[in-house]
Parts: sequence; structure tokens; C-alpha cells
Amino acid sequence: MLDALNRHLMHPFMAWREGRPHLRYLKTLQKTQFDAPEVIRARQLEALKAQLKHAWDTVPYYRASWTQAGVHPSDVRELADLEAFPIVTKADIRRHNRAMVSSAFDVTKLREKRTSGSTGVPLTIYCDEPAMQWKAACTIRSDEWSGYRLGQRVAKVWGNPEYRHFGLKGRLRNYFLDRAVYLDTLDLNDQRITEFTRAIRRHRPGLIFGHAHSLYLLACALKKARVFDVRPNGIISTAMILHDWQRAVIEQVLGCKVTNRYGCEEVSLIASECEEHSGLHVNADSIYAEVPSNGKLLVTDLCNRGMPLIRYQVGDVVVPSTRVCKCGRGLPMIERVEGRDADYVLTPAGHLISGISLTENFAVLIPGTAQVQIVQESITQLRIRLVADDAFNTTSRQKIADLVRDTFGDTVAHDVELVDAIPQEPSGKYRFCISKVARDHMEAMSA
Repeated sequence: MLDALNRHLMHPFMAWREGRPHLRYLKTLQKTQFDAPEVIRARQLEALKAQLKHAWDTVPYYRASWTQAGVHPSDVRELADLEAFPIVTKADIRRHNRAMVSSAFDVTKLREKRTSGSTGVPLTIYCDEPAMQWKAACTIRSDEWSGYRLGQRVAKVWGNPEYRHFGLKGRLRNYFLDRAVYLDTLDLNDQRITEFTRAIRRHRPGLIFGHAHSLYLLACALKKARVFDVRPNGIISTAMILHDWQRAVIEQVLGCKVTNRYGCEEVSLIASECEEHSGLHVNADSIYAEVPSNGKLLVTDLCNRGMPLIRYQVGDVVVPSTRVCKCGRGLPMIERVEGRDADYVLTPAGHLISGISLTENFAVLIPGTAQVQIVQESITQLRIRLVADDAFNTTSRQKIADLVRDTFGDTVAHDVELVDAIPQEPSGKYRFCISKVARDHMEAMSA
């Protein structure tokens, strides 16, 4: 009953009170997902043309870049014509950040999103509010493919819970509306996992959501404690590659299929599995995705007018698909994501720290960081590989020392290794956090 009241009363009331139209958008998206592929492509083409015209008219960076490349928005008559336009990289965003913001918006009124991304490169992205609402609706739609329904309790295996940044208001909103309980992956240990287990057994969440590795560790802990009565409606894995062996353990212990979801902070949801769990549906209502022959995904944001990202190279390698899913949705598909992975790091106290969470708290907070990779050499030694820009100075080094001490304690030493570039692996992946120490520990945990 509480789930139904939250879904049909609390969420609509709060959306109305705050002037947020995402639930209205959601109803539209739930219908259009079953449109034929050609109808969806036609809709994407119209959205793409509008975004290109907007970028040409109001974004200095694109007008200059496209003029130099000899292309114009009017050149695009079909989706494939976009291939003639220049690619945007993370380095471009860092170098030309404010020049990529539309002059039609006051940048102080835009939503600012800071991220280290899957490649360890800190970026600042600006997004207009209507786009944020549309993206929220797209995300809820894909979340419900897992079996979860909006309004149900949620258990999040995630670092640095966002609601804590908003004080009492954030805590009240989380308690009454979001109804989320967290296992903070910035400090994983047996006691916290035990407390989290008690909480999810008591609250019976409709959804368990988190990093792939974190969900796997939770499943291992539940299996070891012989806890097999946690039965969510859905499980969503995101932020890193979900390996088949991890999926098998999670599904065995929690009695529910895992829905693999893929996205990035820059454009939000990119693709998600549906209830068929065979490939991922591209979020074609929000982005247009291209997969060149090298597999390096290019994404064009179709709805963010504040800071349009057009042919943005995300940094991940994906395998494209021409299949139509048996679920009946006409949304395009990719088979799988191959280029995203992260290790955990083990503290001397025996606590595990998620590589995703660690990067968010290092790369984003160290001034002058263009790219960072954290390597755990031993239980008491870290190596911080760092590509620095002109803003890197003694304050940056002190910030690194403070972060290491605050995160790992006084017994862990660190070296800062300034490098020109951090190469990708042969697979095309960039690993921003490497720790054989943690991998050995996790293998022992799962034994």
C-alpha cells in the first residue's frame, strides 16, 4: 500500500509542487518505445536537425569548428550525414568548456555536473532544466524494465549518497519520497555489509541498484551468511562492466534477473537491457549513438540545449547490433559494452573502496588534474599517475596527500607520478584504478 501511495500520490504531488514535468514525459515515453524502428529514426533525425541548428546559432565552439571543417547543419538530410562533422573529445570539453555553452542560456542558471567519467578525466558539464526532466523520465522508463516500479523502496550500493549534501531537507526527501537505503562503497567492510543486509531484509526494497562489482560483493556476503530471503523486483547494475560470472552469482543469491544499464554523467542514460536481457536498448529519445568501425562510441545529446554535446567520444568501446529485440520495442540496440572496468582498493583496516567512488573523490577534487590513474602497489603503498595541466601546483600535491590520509589512514604512503599520457589497454579500455591486492581479497571473500 505504501508503494502505491508513493507512486500515485507522493511522486505526482512533489512533481506538481516543484514544477517538474518528468512524470508527464514518462507517460509519453512509455508509449513511444514501441514505435517502429523507422518511426524512431525519423523522430531522431528531426531532433538532430533542431539540435544542430541551435548549436550553430548559439554555441561559439561549434560554429568555429564546423566552419573550419566545411560543414553546416543544412548538410544533414539523413542521420548518416552527421559522420562528416568533427568529433568532440574530453580534451575539447576541458579546453573550450565555456565556449561550448549556448549563448541562449545564463550559465549560472544551468545545472552543473562534475564528473571524472570512466576514463579518470574530470569534466564540467552544464545542462538546462527541461533536458534534465526529460532525461529523468527516460531513466525511470528503463529502470522499470527491470521489474521495479516507481514508488517502491530502493537499496543503493553506491558511494557518497547524494542526499547527504542537502542536509535535513535531503534526508527528509530520501526518507519519505526516494525511500533509499545506502551501502556506501567508499567504505565497504563486513560490519557495514551486515548492517545493510539487516536494512534490506527489514525494508524489502523493490530495487537493488549499484556498481557491478559492489552488487557482486553484496551477493557474496549474503551467500556466505546464508541469507536467501532478499527478493527484489529488480536489480540494476551500472557504472562498470557486468561480467557473466558476477551476474550468475547475483541472480542466484537474490533470485532476480540483473538488468545491465549503461550511461555517463555527461549525457545520462545511454542504453539499458530490457526484460529480455539480450543486448541493450539505446536511449534514442535522448541521444543519437554512432559506432564507428573501431567501436569507440560517439554520442550526440538530442535534448540538452544548455551545452550541446555533438559527436562526443565517450571513451568506451561497444559492440553494435542491427537486431530488433523480441520485446517489441523499436529502440535501436547495442550488443554489449566492452570498454569500462574498475578495480577496488583495499585499506589497511580491511575495508574495500570502489574504484568508481575513489576516482570521483580524487580526480574531481585535485586542482590541475587532466587525468588520473590510481595503482595500489601494496596494502601500504599507492602510486598516483597523473596528467597535469597548468593549474597543478604545490596545493594540488597537498590535496593528494590529504585525500590519501583521509581515505586510507596514516600508514599508507603514496608517490605522485606525473606523466604525459596514460595509455589505454589493447582492448581499448582505460583502467583508472588498479589493485591486485583488492582482487585477491575479493576472491578470498567469494570463496
